[in-house]
Amino acid sequence: MHISNTIRLSFCALSLATVLFTSAHAAETAAGKLVIYTSQAPEIAQQTVDAFKAAYPDVQVEWTRNGTTQLMNVLQTEMMAGDVKADVLLVADSINLGALKKDGKLMAYPDAPVSHISPDFYDKDKTWFGTKIIATVIAYNTKNAKPVDSWMALTDAQNKGQVAVPSPLYSGAALYHLHTAINTPDIGWAFYQKLAANGITPEGGNGLALKAVASGMAKYGVITDADIIRAKKQGSPIDLVYPKEGASFVTEPVAILAGAHNVPAAKAFVNFMLSPQGQQLVAKQGNRPIDASVPAPEGFAPLNTIKLLTLDSDKAVADDKQVRAKFTEIFGG
Repeated sequence: MHISNTIRLSFCALSLATVLFTSAHAAETAAGKLVIYTSQAPEIAQQTVDAFKAAYPDVQVEWTRNGTTQLMNVLQTEMMAGDVKADVLLVADSINLGALKKDGKLMAYPDAPVSHISPDFYDKDKTWFGTKIIATVIAYNTKNAKPVDSWMALTDAQNKGQVAVPSPLYSGAALYHLHTAINTPDIGWAFYQKLAANGITPEGGNGLALKAVASGMAKYGVITDADIIRAKKQGSPIDLVYPKEGASFVTEPVAILAGAHNVPAAKAFVNFMLSPQGQQLVAKQGNRPIDASVPAPEGFAPLNTIKLLTLDSDKAVADDKQVRAKFTEIFGG
């Protein structure tokens, strides 16, 4: 389905005023140390932290970045030890956050400034909030590969060993893509089974896959659109196609942990990420903002021209353990 046909993002003066008022109120009370766990790339994470600190100078920020799965493992270890250090999570996907929510590990923020954002992009109970739209698409090396418009084309015999695929056991976006793909009839488990039969071994995150395609080590890749567009602008011989079967997407949600040490600062961070200033930062960093009133950077296809695949996050949370097990069985991990 075309998500653009069902999602209507509205932005008006009243909602903007609400965002600004809420953010201003938080600015009056936010101070002290805030600890953020994020899966953003290091340079992007530093930009995010610097911009937030400029908006909230009384908050001192400590941040740790890693792949989403690794961060979840760290968090689970801390929870078992009764020593959770993070206040806020800013990670790739809502499946991992959905699991934390199910276990009562996320704090609801009912007053979060979301009046200008579609409900499709945040948790109905307001425990996590999308900050951008990152679609997983087909990347190809413009020097040694031709563009293809189907996921299944990546499984052709001529592409044996020539497709770079991030691992859903490491990457949140790859995990979300896995769950979306297997629940899409035109893709399904067959896509992964044929990749395995074609000598493909998923590993690492989007960055590793991007390097493989940009360097020519791989002809194709299953990579997020923003990463491809940034690399293309920097001169890499790489481009992208939104497949005809559709593309999965993550929203890099932000969430406050239950038992956060600094709730006012944590709320201020959520407010900042959803504010016009935070959404403009998203665009400046080369991503598609969650707020439709903030233009996406050059190179992104208009939302109404691409097919974005929706996912039942609650079902994904329930199925996640067996889905990971089947994936591991297929690729012999």
